Amino acid sequence: MGDYEAFKKKILQLTKIDLSCYKERQMKRRIDSLISKAKKKSYDEYVEALKSDKKLLEDFVAYLTINVSEFYRNPEQWKLLEDKILPYLFDKFGKKIKIWSAACSTGDEPYTLVMVLAKFVPLNQIQIIATDIDKQVLEKAQLGIYDEKSLKGLPEEFKKKYFEKVGDKSYQICDEVKKCVKFSQHNLLKDPYPDHCDLIVCRNVMIYFTEEAKQVMYQKFNDSLKKNAILFVGSTEQIISPATYHFSAFQSFFYQKV
Repeated sequence: MGDYEAFKKKILQLTKIDLSCYKERQMKRRIDSLISKAKKKSYDEYVEALKSDKKLLEDFVAYLTINVSEFYRNPEQWKLLEDKILPYLFDKFGKKIKIWSAACSTGDEPYTLVMVLAKFVPLNQIQIIATDIDKQVLEKAQLGIYDEKSLKGLPEEFKKKYFEKVGDKSYQICDEVKKCVKFSQHNLLKDPYPDHCDLIVCRNVMIYFTEEAKQVMYQKFNDSLKKNAILFVGSTEQIISPATYHFSAFQSFFYQKV
């Protein structure tokens, strides 16, 4: 295949994705299988193909940024958000809170946030920032059409209220919910983070990064939050020694900036 280190540098120049920040064995295996699939013989040959073929490049980024997403994933955590975290945030910062859904994938997460928030705040007063590195998943998110599998964990009340059936097995989310989310492309390793956030949701993505990359990102998340604001992480992503990044454990999977 050739020199993987040189390949990583070329990919950084081409896509701004720093492969050194991802767990190497896992990532190299994914890339090698992608190169075989594209019928290329070496890293160099593959890079040249990426430079000349826009579709191949988009597929490469989509494949690297692992997108597994569903509505209301880990329901007990969403219940905790509804029962404890949001009332705390409203009490602290008022009803108009600034929320960032980082690495939002196909939009399941920010749209879930809107539906939960709508129990407390009118839809026309909700605005969520949602970002992801992958342009393809952002397009899918803006389209707002999902299969049954994505909705399997969603409470029935949300499904009835905010979705319309399209064809046999697909559902489209209503425009009122869509309007509450502003999607944009963002690279967690490179781009500036939004500031003065009251809540940041970044779930089930940190597991793919090296410890060094995680440390940088946790510090940046902390800088992005207001004092006493909250970071919500995934069910396999407890922060070891949160105090190192000026966080304290608030509830399971929720960390407060101190």
